[in-house]
Order: sequence, then structure tokens, then C-alpha cells
Amino acid sequence: MQGKIALEEHFAIEPTLGDSQVFGSHVWKDLSHRLLDVQDTRLREMDKHGIEMMILSLNAPAIQAIHDTKRAVEIARQANDALADEVRKRPGRFAAFAALPMQDPQAASSELTRCVKELGMVGALVNGFSQVGTPDNVTYYDLPQYREFWCKVEVLDVPFYLHPRNPLPSWSKFYDGHNWLLGPNWAFAAETAVHAMRLIGSGVFDQCPKLKLVLGHIGEGIPVYLWRIDNRNGWMKARHKYPAKHGVAHYFRKHFHLTTSGNFDTPALVNAMTVMGVDRVMFSVDWPFESVDEGTQWFDKAEISEADRVKIGRENAIRLFKLPLR
Repeated sequence: MQGKIALEEHFAIEPTLGDSQVFGSHVWKDLSHRLLDVQDTRLREMDKHGIEMMILSLNAPAIQAIHDTKRAVEIARQANDALADEVRKRPGRFAAFAALPMQDPQAASSELTRCVKELGMVGALVNGFSQVGTPDNVTYYDLPQYREFWCKVEVLDVPFYLHPRNPLPSWSKFYDGHNWLLGPNWAFAAETAVHAMRLIGSGVFDQCPKLKLVLGHIGEGIPVYLWRIDNRNGWMKARHKYPAKHGVAHYFRKHFHLTTSGNFDTPALVNAMTVMGVDRVMFSVDWPFESVDEGTQWFDKAEISEADRVKIGRENAIRLFKLPLR
């Protein structure tokens, strides 16, 4: 399929580059080049495999791992300015997600506003929880101090992409001796799914009924679990005790959109289409951690209808992110 749009595609600046080495130390020469490059290797891969546009975002955990709030604000601004410069070179091929210093909700609101209104960014991508003040102070965004931030996201009418990061070692003793479970194998999905469901249960979507979130990797495992989350031990008539007014599936289907980033599996894709509806699923690769050729060759041949392929590969992203493409 020609004209695909991919939207979990990463880059790095020098202060954040080293954060990605753990995910590919044995191929670091190639991986680091892929992260720093925008206009060369990346563009050739896009042209070769029918990707018209990439929406770019900062690597992980980057800003979220900077526990010094002032420094987080500075690096977020630096990253956003650098990315905006790259997008200006080829606005028909690249768009951008803002990196946000979520350590300070007010600063995050201000930076998102600047990125959307002044730099033309189409949303934000945040790498999970933030470390605030000290390295072990893990902060999730369902907490009360973030409500005004979520209201700002809703007012700006842009999607918020909740991207994975690993749990901190001090918070994840159950992985001891089983480090192979960290990262994209399991911990990324588990960590991000819990964060997404914390947001759902908090009631933030009742307060912000037009809020839009995006999850990668075909939903971090949530779609296949929605029924059980809402209907466990149904005969006991024990409702969830959380502030939200409705069940998890209600909010997930209404407020979330999913991408295929790093999960090139047709049964998982079909399940997501069935659970969410085809209009809420979008194509992505997860470059440079996944390969463009593998992701595109799978998607172009996946056993779905051509009409659905065009929606997932292109039209849904144009609509959600208001992209200036036909």
C-alpha cells in the first residue's frame, strides 16, 4: 500500500540518545545513527516501503527519567525545537509529537500549548510515568495534580500518546533473575496498560469527555482483556470501586486509539479491529527499534479488506491528527 502514515517513530537528541542504548547495545552503531537521523536513512526507508509521512517523537524514557524538574523542562524544550526544525524541512513527510516535562503539570501544559500553537505539533507523546524530585519518586498522571493538564489537552484538541517505559528496578523486584521480561517482551505492555487503566478508573474521562489517548503495540494487551476487566466474577454483583462512572470498556472504546507499532501480528490486529472498530486502529512501525521493511511488508499483506487497510494505513491518522494530506 502506498501513502501509509506511521506514528510511533522515534528520534533522539544528544542529551537523550544514551537512554536507548540498553535496547540495542549490540547494534548501537546502527541504532544510534537511526535515532539521530531524520532526513537520510529514515526517508529512504519511507520511500522504499510506501510511507508518505512519519509523525516523529522523542526516544524513551528521555524527559520522563529526568528527576530534576528544571532540567526536564529545558531538555523537553530543546527536543521540541530540534524536532520542529526537522519537520520544517519536509512538512509533507514529517509531523511531530511534543515531548513534555510531566514532572511539572503546569510546565507540561505550557509546553504543549507552545508546541501545538507555535510549532504546529499534532499532539504529545509521553514515555509513561515521570520521576519527580528524586530518582525513585514515581509519579503517574491519574493523580489530582494532573487534572488541569488533562483539561488543557482536551481544550487543545490533540491526542496524547502514552508510550511505554520500563518500571524502575526499585519497583520491580518480581523481574529479578528474569530480565528477559523487561522492555518490549512484557514489561513495557504491563506498565503502560496499568497506567492507562489507572487513568480510566480515576474519572478523568468523565471530567474531560473529549480527551483522546493513543496506545501502541495494538493496545498493550488491553483489548483482549476488556471483557474480563469489567465482568470478572459477575455473579457476585461486585462493582468496581473507582471514581469513574462507567466500565473500563466504555472509556477504552470511546477515548482510545491503537497503533500496530512493534506488533506485526494479524490475529492481534483483527482482534483490535473487532473490539475497537476499524476507525480506531492505525498503522505504525516503531522505528528505529523495529524495521520498516518488516512492518510494512506484514501490513501490506495482512488478511484484511483493502478498504480497512486504507483506513488503518492512512485515513484514520489523517482524521485524528488533522494532517494536511488528502
